[in-house]
Amino acid sequence: MYKFFSLSLLLCAAGVAATTNTTLTVDCAGTLSLTTGAFNCTGTAGLSGVGNGTFTGSLNVASITGANVSAPFTITLSGGTVTGTITVPASLFLGSSTSGSGSAAITGGTGTYAGATGTFASVAGTASGSVTTSLTLHFNGAGTLTTGGSTTGGGGTGTGSTPTITDVLDAGSYTKNIAQGSIFVVKGTNLSASGYTAATFPLPQTLTNVSISVGSTAAYMIYDYNQSGVNQLAALLPSTVAPGNYNLTVTNNGSVSAAFPITVVQRKPGIITQDSSGSGLAVVQNFISQTQLDVDRFTTGAISGITISPAKPGQVLIAWLTGLGPVTGSENTASPGHDFLADNVDIQVIVGGVSVKPLYAGRAPGLAGADQVNFILPSNVQTGCTVPFQVSVAGQLSNPSFIAVASNGTAQACDAPGFTTAQLQSFDQGNSITLGAFTLSQISQTVSGFGTVSINSVSGGFTKLTGFQLNTAGRLTGSATNSCQVIHSSGTTSQLASGVTGTQLDAGNVTLSGPAGSNITTPVSITKDASNAYNLSLGGLGLPTGINANLVSGLYKLAGAGGADVGSFNASVNLGSPLTISGGLPTAVTRANGLTLNWTGGNSTDVVTILGIAGQNTGTGTNAKVDATEFFCTTTAGAGTFTVPASILNQLPAVTAAAISAGTATGFLEVVSSVSPTNGNGLFTAPLTAGGSANGTFLATFGAGSQTAFQ
Repeated sequence: MYKFFSLSLLLCAAGVAATTNTTLTVDCAGTLSLTTGAFNCTGTAGLSGVGNGTFTGSLNVASITGANVSAPFTITLSGGTVTGTITVPASLFLGSSTSGSGSAAITGGTGTYAGATGTFASVAGTASGSVTTSLTLHFNGAGTLTTGGSTTGGGGTGTGSTPTITDVLDAGSYTKNIAQGSIFVVKGTNLSASGYTAATFPLPQTLTNVSISVGSTAAYMIYDYNQSGVNQLAALLPSTVAPGNYNLTVTNNGSVSAAFPITVVQRKPGIITQDSSGSGLAVVQNFISQTQLDVDRFTTGAISGITISPAKPGQVLIAWLTGLGPVTGSENTASPGHDFLADNVDIQVIVGGVSVKPLYAGRAPGLAGADQVNFILPSNVQTGCTVPFQVSVAGQLSNPSFIAVASNGTAQACDAPGFTTAQLQSFDQGNSITLGAFTLSQISQTVSGFGTVSINSVSGGFTKLTGFQLNTAGRLTGSATNSCQVIHSSGTTSQLASGVTGTQLDAGNVTLSGPAGSNITTPVSITKDASNAYNLSLGGLGLPTGINANLVSGLYKLAGAGGADVGSFNASVNLGSPLTISGGLPTAVTRANGLTLNWTGGNSTDVVTILGIAGQNTGTGTNAKVDATEFFCTTTAGAGTFTVPASILNQLPAVTAAAISAGTATGFLEVVSSVSPTNGNGLFTAPLTAGGSANGTFLATFGAGSQTAFQ
């Protein structure tokens, strides 16, 4: 069945690519000792995904001699302490300012966190009160925590701490719920000894003194990984575990973790992606010959002995995933193969919006728990470097991903608007690119209690992308492609406002100014959050809040002062003409029916973007997060119409109007238009502090938005 990957090659990246990203939040208060000059700040602290505890920081006010001051701190968590230094403007302590940004570094720890390191490049701080009476401080910033890998056994040199589980996810989409007979991962600390160990056939139930139990059933171990601050296990869930709710535990050298609740389902197709993120470029092989299977990439060549190429129309492809369903017989040995099509399971490959019946869809012969789907690309398939790709099993859709498809059988690279072949080759070599994107927008929307209002805002930032995340670049470059992309995102509202995945960079203070009559002729600063996403409400017609900018025609300017990652820059754009959506936007969309929108107005070459997002809301305040799937389609105003196909809409989760109203779900539909960006009118460059420059786009858009249920 054209098998190529070994089980360790297919999944080892899942352990390596995982990162311990966290947000540091500190709330503390203290009073200056007039006898010693010491200021001790005590309170609470949290590291998202790690734990909450107490905070103690200390400095001597006499040591403040410059603009910034560094204070050592200790955070006490369950299982140990984390120590480090926070650097913030001295004015926060001296009372001359109430807000400012700094940084923090973690330099050590004890117990579970022995040897911990971490970096928080941008920490936003606020102060209230007086240092001589009572000064209250709040700090918040995103960064990375490396826990040092202390463990309890299996040959490790750890502290003897109990294993801690932070998440259990399928090994394809990296989301919750595990399918019978599929591969899953367990994340946490103290799960295994330092190092990396891969199991061989027959897969054991215990590997380096580590085992996983789902209820009363032992899972089959695939690997344990504990390096560079990442501690993760991979295992196969036996098909004999019936669908339902279970408690999962990890035993490491005799020490048992607390129970972690999970849900087992019959089927859950999870496409394995090349960066093990659960989204982005899929792990797909292109059949060249019986002895050559190329990994699907953007250009033709070889990397570390592995041949690569974009897929070609009419070619046989092999997609790799897990979760197609349960099987009978031994599962800890090499599978002889099992074709679910022979069981009359309805399995479809959806590529570029077109459904394709596979040649084979089932267990990969020679592996365990891994599935492969073999299919032929249609001769009229959509081509490009980011062709949407998904698998449907018994009506259940996999995670959204994409593949690269060349325009014809002899092309050596796929086509991506705005990117050269040399840049695509650089992506294939694992390099990244930084793009800047800011959007000034006026969205007409019906708001309860106010009627129809025009909501003005500016948002954006600088994003570092790898080729595996290239499907998000269309949102950044502002180009029209007459196609759609789907992205799964998880983060704060401001992060999702950027519409992209990747690493966002610090560009310092960025201001916006406008022409006479805009009410922003004096530059206003765009708020930057802890993740380096920029977002500022400009008020709007009918809303008695915010800056109340009036987006009149004319020239709007951005000015960036420069920050830790991006140097100073300037950008400008002329505001374009609005569209009129025929019949307005729907408040409910039936995903299976597709969505056709018609409009008038604008210039024929204006870029029209149709965006929809649906997902679940969790947390409140600074901890508020959205886990959502978003689609965006682009065309030109001259087209006058666009249909978002059902294959795109079906990738969004169902959200009801009631859930949206209650605030537990997000559902939104938006159509905006902007002048196609050109040099000096929307396009700009910005220097990077690490060298090189970032190409940027500054769009000025008119549009309409609506809270929309997707059913």
